[in-house]
Amino acid sequence: MPWFQEERTLNKQDIIALTHRFADEAKKRICAHPKRVLLLPPDLTRAHCGAGYITEELYNIFAKDAEVQIIPTLGQHVPHTPEQNRWMFGNVPEEKIYKHDWRADAKTIGEIPADFVKEISNGKADWPIPVSLNYKLFDEKWDIILNIGHVVPHEVLGFANHNKNYFIGIGGKDMICASHMMAACCGIEENLGILTTPLRACFNKAEEEFLGHLPDAYFQVVMAYNDADELVHTGVYAGDDVETYLSAARASRKQNITIVPPLKKVVAVMQGDEFYSTWVANKAVYRTRKAMADGGELLIIAPGLKRFGEQPEIDALIRKYGYVGTERVMQLYNAAGPEDDLRDLAVGTAHLIHGSSEGRFTITYAPGDVSRADMESINFGYADYAETVRRYDIEKLQNGFNTMPDGEEIYFISTPSAGLWSTAERLN
Repeated sequence: MPWFQEERTLNKQDIIALTHRFADEAKKRICAHPKRVLLLPPDLTRAHCGAGYITEELYNIFAKDAEVQIIPTLGQHVPHTPEQNRWMFGNVPEEKIYKHDWRADAKTIGEIPADFVKEISNGKADWPIPVSLNYKLFDEKWDIILNIGHVVPHEVLGFANHNKNYFIGIGGKDMICASHMMAACCGIEENLGILTTPLRACFNKAEEEFLGHLPDAYFQVVMAYNDADELVHTGVYAGDDVETYLSAARASRKQNITIVPPLKKVVAVMQGDEFYSTWVANKAVYRTRKAMADGGELLIIAPGLKRFGEQPEIDALIRKYGYVGTERVMQLYNAAGPEDDLRDLAVGTAHLIHGSSEGRFTITYAPGDVSRADMESINFGYADYAETVRRYDIEKLQNGFNTMPDGEEIYFISTPSAGLWSTAERLN
């Protein structure tokens, strides 16, 4: 059971007070006088959840008496710049923030057996998943390890956070590739909004078998829109077990899934200070795909967009193949040799599957810094950014249905990464 949970509208002062309560509980339950503390927050693509100031507060609490280090759980995302770290983590010294390298930093400690993967996925995947994580987790002595994050519907794991911080956030290349490909084979629309997906079950097994000895705990937040159309904290869930995750995920399922009729046109905004690549901006695709009408249009306004992949090799893979649908991607994947890019970078292969509409609706980007030719080369449509924001004033549009002056009806989503939209028929 959770150590504690608070379910109500919470302001920043409330969250900070609960952060102090969490630190006190960790000292009581894990180590009274910690000398070395590790904090594992999400990266800047989830900054809107307040994880930055929560991490800063925890740092300030423990740094009075302990050595405190922070590893943003990047997965294979681009490491933060010093300026981004200051923006997100405030006064935390740059030298205390470690840049996870998914290729160089991994240490393999075991595997999730192929037989288990095959059984839990109903035969859709039949390979082992290596359990490889950042070496600092094991090779350095930690008295307390604290995970911080936002529980929200997620395309790979059903809901984000909890042990995703470990197995993807500070995971190694082989684990990230094998796990993402498994989730893709299970089907993105079969994962979204599910409390325990096949991959989550694999991660739970790995946590129990390989990480049970860690002195760790989780501080998880849930957010939702209030009556004033503002995204606010609605819950905090703190503890050290799977039930802590499930409590938060149940709350997110109630608050963050919006049932709508089939939507013919959706206009979504991916914030310019968080989303720089289609790799992360495609959350607009993931979170709306179950709501899109056949033949509909998804228009994504992405002022920060300047690349496709988070890593150069992933960017090259997306440019090479484009978002061409599951059938074509799997044809290429199955024909590829073990050293070919689609198999070597299977996490990118999975992303190509997730990011396609399968031809059911169109996806158009209004990017800040990507050309029409480049955008169309990966099988997405292009809209001029300046013209798009003149027509769709994102400062004036309200979340939900809007009617434009010329009579066009659109459905506006200001923060797609904060929820999931679905028709009743498509919701699992």
